[in-house]
Amino acid sequence: MDSDLDPTLNAVGPRLRALRRRRETTLTELSAATDISVSTLSRLESGARRPTLELLLPLARVHGVTLDELVGAPPTGDPRIHLRPVTRHGMTMLPLTRRAGGIQAYKLIIPAGSHPREPDPQTHEGYEWLYILNGRLRLVLGDQDLVLSPGEAAEFDTRVPHWFGATDAEPVEFLSLFGRQGERAHLRAQPKADAPSDDPAGDSPS
Repeated sequence: MDSDLDPTLNAVGPRLRALRRRRETTLTELSAATDISVSTLSRLESGARRPTLELLLPLARVHGVTLDELVGAPPTGDPRIHLRPVTRHGMTMLPLTRRAGGIQAYKLIIPAGSHPREPDPQTHEGYEWLYILNGRLRLVLGDQDLVLSPGEAAEFDTRVPHWFGATDAEPVEFLSLFGRQGERAHLRAQPKADAPSDDPAGDSPS
């Protein structure tokens, strides 16, 4: 029986690592949120520690996924995705995909009244695509400082230092696709400072 479970349990570690990296969370931050030691979390992700229900329950709660998703349980045939919001730094993130690996889709909401934060650009592996639904989103990408409005999209390599947040106290809603490899979308954004309308960088193909 144990040998039948081994492949399933061995896949839990990579799923946990993918979830944590997607949320740009360190092992220390995850430890504080779950009361699981950093060493145990590290061993879980590497496969050196066998996952148990006691360990997986708080991790599923913090990551906003089900236990079935963590262990790769067979699909039930129900195509609906049950949204489980995760809140970080005042921003709500709703996973729109069920798989822990591959390209991930999210809806992110910065509520009204949120005070714009000081940019703190970060880097990590991957590629990200954003599409603005409502409000105006500030995107700091390398040496660019951009504002995205409804209907605009941006794509970027997440190895470039980046940060996004509200431009003012109005709510912002946007979609995000993230993956190590992904379909590239076209960037249609103007710098915060008004850019000339004939700027070739704003309308040229990727």
